[in-house]
Amino acid sequence: MEGSLYISGKLLSITTFVYFFAMFAYIIFVVGRNRVIGLMGTILTASGFLLESGGLVLRWIESYQMGIGRAPLTNLYESLVFFAWCTAGMYLAFEFYYKNRFMGAFVLPFVSMAMAYASFSPNISQEIQPLVPALQSNWLIYHVVTCFLAYAAFTVACGVSIMYLVKFRKEEKKLPFGPILSLFPTTALLDDINYKAIAVGFPMLTLGIITGAAWASYAWGSYWSWDPKETWSLITWFVYAAFLHARFTRGWRGKKAAWLSVIGFLSVIITYLGVNLLLSGLHSYGGN
Repeated sequence: MEGSLYISGKLLSITTFVYFFAMFAYIIFVVGRNRVIGLMGTILTASGFLLESGGLVLRWIESYQMGIGRAPLTNLYESLVFFAWCTAGMYLAFEFYYKNRFMGAFVLPFVSMAMAYASFSPNISQEIQPLVPALQSNWLIYHVVTCFLAYAAFTVACGVSIMYLVKFRKEEKKLPFGPILSLFPTTALLDDINYKAIAVGFPMLTLGIITGAAWASYAWGSYWSWDPKETWSLITWFVYAAFLHARFTRGWRGKKAAWLSVIGFLSVIITYLGVNLLLSGLHSYGGN
């Protein structure tokens, strides 16, 4: 059993470094415009995703070996690892679809930071612990998976929006792009990627809130209790609903859409980490 635990932890620790190397490869690719380095970034990201997949599966198996038998999604360490896994997978899907690696320099830092915080923070326990009674439900997997797929899509949207704002600033002032910005995707394409990522994430977030309400009814006897996590989830939902509404009805694109995407992601961070670590409520166990 100790050997299995060691392999799982080792695998996820190695994944942390693989993602860091991938991040630096993408950054070097952006600066140096070396296609081989860019390809290396993609290979490293895909390798990290596969290693992390193996680590999550091993951790799931370990929980059964300990007689606990639960998905590795319930504490802060596991949720950070799962967030990194979802975001890396979502990014690879967008990179493959749009055949553009420049996004990696703006998305992989989020993946790397999540894994680094999970792996090296002294305040985060990596132990596999039994579920508290409120978490002992099949709704757990449905709720967490849909929410984190949404978070992953919103992370990609935020990274692309930062790229857009950097390039648009030069474009707005009619300044030369320079050797780096000139190789960025066009602002029109970046705006389209931002919209597509949010279009993927929003229904996932909606499902996450619905499954969370069903889970709350099962666990606490009420669909909604205005717990800080629930409240901030609703705020985040409204931000992205406003993004889509403004795009369809008022034609909001470009700079306004990019800023709204960044604001939405800040709301995601508060919903995910801020509430768990700084506020008390029914979801406080997520920070343990």
